[in-house]
Parts: sequence; structure tokens; C-alpha cells
Amino acid sequence: MANRLASATSPYLLQHAENPVDWWEWGPEAFAEAKRRDVPILLSVGYAACHWCHVMAHESFEDAATAGLMNARFVSVKVDREERPDVDAVYMRATQALTGHGGWPMTVFVDHDGSPFYAGTYWPREPRAGSPAFTQVLLAVDDAWRDRRDAVRGSAADIRDLLSRQQIPAVTGGPPDAALLDEAVAVLASQYDAQFAGFGGAPKFPPSMVLEFLLRHHGRVGDRRALAIVSATCEAMARGGMYDQLGGGFARYAVDRSWTVPHFEKMLYDNALLLRVYLHWWRATGHRLAERVSRETADFLLRELRTEQGGFASALDADAAGLEGSTYVWTQEQLAAALGTADAAWAARLLEVTTTGTFEGGSSVLQLPADPQDSVRWESVRQRLLAARAGRPQPARDDKVVAGWNGLAIAALAEAGALLGVPAYLDAATAAADLLVAVHLVESDRVRLARVSRDGTAGRHAGVLEDYAGVAEGLLALYQVTGRPRWLTVAGQLLDVVLSQFRDDTGAFYDTAWDAEELVARPQDPADNATPSGSSAAAGALLTFAALTGSVPHRDAAGAALGVVAAIGRSQPRFAGWGLAVAEAWADGPREVAVVGPDDPARAALHHTALMGTAPGLVVAVAPPAADPPGADQSAAALVVGRPLLADGATAYVCRDFSCQAPTADVGQLAAQVGALPEPGRPPGLPAST
Repeated sequence: MANRLASATSPYLLQHAENPVDWWEWGPEAFAEAKRRDVPILLSVGYAACHWCHVMAHESFEDAATAGLMNARFVSVKVDREERPDVDAVYMRATQALTGHGGWPMTVFVDHDGSPFYAGTYWPREPRAGSPAFTQVLLAVDDAWRDRRDAVRGSAADIRDLLSRQQIPAVTGGPPDAALLDEAVAVLASQYDAQFAGFGGAPKFPPSMVLEFLLRHHGRVGDRRALAIVSATCEAMARGGMYDQLGGGFARYAVDRSWTVPHFEKMLYDNALLLRVYLHWWRATGHRLAERVSRETADFLLRELRTEQGGFASALDADAAGLEGSTYVWTQEQLAAALGTADAAWAARLLEVTTTGTFEGGSSVLQLPADPQDSVRWESVRQRLLAARAGRPQPARDDKVVAGWNGLAIAALAEAGALLGVPAYLDAATAAADLLVAVHLVESDRVRLARVSRDGTAGRHAGVLEDYAGVAEGLLALYQVTGRPRWLTVAGQLLDVVLSQFRDDTGAFYDTAWDAEELVARPQDPADNATPSGSSAAAGALLTFAALTGSVPHRDAAGAALGVVAAIGRSQPRFAGWGLAVAEAWADGPREVAVVGPDDPARAALHHTALMGTAPGLVVAVAPPAADPPGADQSAAALVVGRPLLADGATAYVCRDFSCQAPTADVGQLAAQVGALPEPGRPPGLPAST
């Protein structure tokens, strides 16, 4: 018999709709029920692609005896952390304070006021390695609630007080200066894994935002050390098992230090961020591997994550048919069955498939230490292995569309379409933007953005800061590629909400709006984690918008937000990658390029050259000649207004703060001004659509 989650829209909640647990969704009804029964809330937080969430579900939530205990002594609430990142953020902070670590699944015991008093992550069915069984935890919490209520209340009050304290450093100065940015690079160099590349040990996560910062730093000052770290890390990730050597796309992280064995779930946000990094690595170096991985990752997004409505799904599961990674790993016998003896032996050497395996059960993940010399044979092998893999059980897809993550995908695909000359990528970015505007954007007393949609219907949960800023970032990138004022207009509307609804009185940002649901604490976290923090994303979008429009309030707001980055970037740059990348743009101006002229090959060449610029945070506006003065629909195109042509032909202006160098019609001169590599043989740019 289905429980209350049967009517949910979240795929994660729907995974639990047939549990014997009497689950509730997060909301006042659940708290009222807990108060009526005088039992605590058991809050369980996870997400659809989470492997250990599935394990705990199978062990405990699908077990009738455990469910009976939960139903008798708690009101159990299930939350999708991707749908409610605000709830997740508040209770994850409590979990980390109580246990010293965090992760998912997260289980938090909460009183009737929403204050947590006990928490943990995964608890097994039976006691294991010093961890109590989940049922033991349930009985102990119930005993404390019934017999030691004063102690429970005291613990809850202490944690609530901790959560209410300021979460971010006080903003005392402006954005990071050049010296601090140099210092951040030096700290990263000292933390760099010289043996395997990347940062830290096992597990090892793709440092996409740190790599973007290092690329921008190299673009501004020519730091070869920064570029070397990027190149080595990008190559190590793309050669190892974390990258899908057959179908493209990156897994969420590697469980080891050497990037060999992945945790197999594939997240939209990782692949969008990494697509942009590899694209920018190619732009800076012309590296063939960078171009190949950019194309394959973009193809993966379109093939595996694109929804029927034109958006992008959140994730692919780590498991298939209950087994982690079973879709992706191979034995030598499986290679032989798919390829025949000769090609299987060749592929086993190429992809490092061994008899002992690198994964469970003697299977091997696929690695590609070097590009095969016989590219024709490799392509034949790859296609046959993909065909064989398609016959295996496939991972489930979490098909909810998250606004902020789709913004990241729009930015990456718009740039990939323009730089690589693939119209399908730009078409996909445009379709996703159309979906967000049509479905997620609601105009009432003010513009509001829904956090998620599914099957073309918006969910009921409000967007958070990363949604407004991430979508604005995507639309700004789309404008720079297409020249369509519509995208700048909508981006400006979203950023107006950011300024009016998310700022505190110091210029820093909260993660939720002033009129959002009131939680036990209002989340405010400036640190970049798996995605850019809402604060860093907002600073970047505000700075880009200001550079395109000349808006002083937007630029000032970006500078104030970057003051928080200055406070954490010096000592912890690995957790401020996107903020530091935005600070590099600030330090460079950023440079502004206006390209004007008739829609012809000359303008397309100048436009493409501008987009190929490596100057950090460079912005590009393209328009026909004699653009009308700014008005209701073109106010965001101020950079191109009033720019005369040279000899009636396409002309480019390179500016800082709207103060411009002499105009040029020469592609080579423009390339030198924006830091673009000479690019013989590279594809022409896509013509702008006005």
C-alpha cells in the first residue's frame, strides 16, 4: 500500500512511496501531527542518485519491523535535498556540529519547533564497525524523548543557538586584490597532488571551480604554474575511470586518490561545470584532449540527461538492478563476447581491463591512458561496446529539472556551441532557457522562480539564491552567444530579485529570500562546494550584467559579495574556487567587447574571436549597426549602443568600464586584445541571432 509520498513530484520521494514507513513530506502538517502525538520528528534527507541512501532504504525503510518502530514512535519526514536545499543546509550544519562529519543519507531527530537534538548519516541494519544498528538508535532516541525530555530540550536549545549565529565572516573590505589572488594560487600549488593531480586524497572530487579560477588567473597574468595544474588535473580525470571512456560524461567523484574507481552516479551540475572547464582549457591551449572531452561531455548531456521538454535531468543513479556500477564495468570475457578475441585483447590493453579487475567481483573500470593510434579501430570498438552496454540494466534517471543546475548547463552548452561550431549545442541551450522562462518563471507581485519542475510542470518549492544566480548566469552566456536582448532582459529581472530579496545589510547574501519559509535558521553559506555557492554565483552574474549594461548598483553589489571571498579565499581557496574566479574577472575589469555590424561573415569572425578570448570574465555583446537607444527591450545591450562602424564594415570595441580602445576590424588585432590564441583550422563562429 502506498504512503503519502505517492503524490509527490520528486523522484527521490517517489522511490519511497511503497515503503511501509508512514512518510510525510516536509511541511506544517507533519509538525502538527508530531505535536498532537507528542513524538519527535525523524527527518530523513537524501537524493535519488545516492547509493547509500538506497542501501539504507533497502535495509531499514523497506523492513516491516523497522518501519513499525518508526511509525509507532516518530513522525517520519522524507526530504529530497535537491528539491529543498535550504532544509538540507540547515540540518546538515547541525549534523556536522553534532558528529564532526556530514553526508547522505542524513537522519536528524527534531523537536516540535524544528530544533534538532540528535543526528547522524547512514546507520546500518545491524551493529557494524562501532556503529549502532538503526533500530538501536531509534529506541535510544525514543527513550531520551520520553524519560529525559529536559536534556533533549537543552540539547535542542544549544544547537538552535549555534545555528542562529552568523555563518559567514564579516565583510570588512572589498574584493580580493591581486596579491591575495597570487597567494591563493600559491596555497593551491602547495596542496596540489603532484603524483596523481587534483587536490586531496581519497575520495577525490573534480575541482571544477578551482580549475576555472586557475585558468582565469593564467589568462590575466600568464602564470604557467596555474595552467600546468589545470592541464595535469584535466588530463588525469579524463584518462581515468571517473570519465566514461565509451559514452562521455563524468562520475561524481573517484573513491581513490588516482582517479581510477568512480562513484558511478553522474550529476548534471558536475558535467555542466566540467564541460565549461574543458572548453576553456581548450580555448587556452588548443589541446586535442580538451576538445574531445568537451564534445563528448556535451553529447552526453544531450543524449542521457535531456528531457522531453528540453530541460536537463538532475542525475543518473550509481546503481543498476541493485548493483553499483554494473552498467559500466567489464571483464575480459565480456569484452570477448562483445568484440571477438582479437579486438577484445587489443581493447583490454588499451582500456586496462585485467583479469583481477579494478572494481568489485573482478570487473574493471575503463581507463584510457593514451589516445589510441588506430582511431578507426577504436571508434569501431567503442561503438560495439556501447551497443553491448545498452543491453545491460541501465541506471535510473532523476528527471526533475533543477533551475540553477540547468542554468549551469545553458552557459556551458551555449559556449560550446559557439566555440566548437556545433549548432545542436546552442539549440539545446536555447530550448532549456525557453523551458525555464515558460515553466519556472512566475510573475505575480514580483518575478519568482520555481526551484524544480518535472514533466513540464513547476513544483511548489521556491527557488533559492543559486537558482536565481545560476539561471541568470546561463541567460547571460546565451545572450553573449546569440545577441538576443530577451535573455539579458530576463537575467536582469532575476538579478533584481537577488538584490531585493537575498541581501543582508552588509552586502552579503542569504541563500533564501526574505519571504521564504522560516526555518530554525536562515541558511547563508558563501563556500563553494559541489556547485558555486549562491553568493559566488550571484557575484559573477551581477558583475557580468554590470559589464554589459554599465549598471553601477549591480557592480557595487558584486564587489560587496566578493568581500566575503576575500575573507575565505586566502586560507581555504579550494572552497572558494568560483568566488576567486569572479574576483579574477573583477581584477581584469572585466574586459568588455562590443561587436557591431551587419550579420555577415566579417561580424561572425570578430564575434567568434571575442568569444575565444581568455581574459578572465570577458563579456561580449553583438548587435547590428546603429542600434536603437536603450529601451524597454534593449536596456541590457548598452555596451553596443552608439558604436560607429569602420568603413561601414563589422567593427569591434574592447573596453574596460565602457572606456574603449580604438575600434578595429582586424581579427588578429582583436585576438591580441582579448588573449585569444591564433586558431588556424578552428571552426568559424556561429552567426548571432538578433
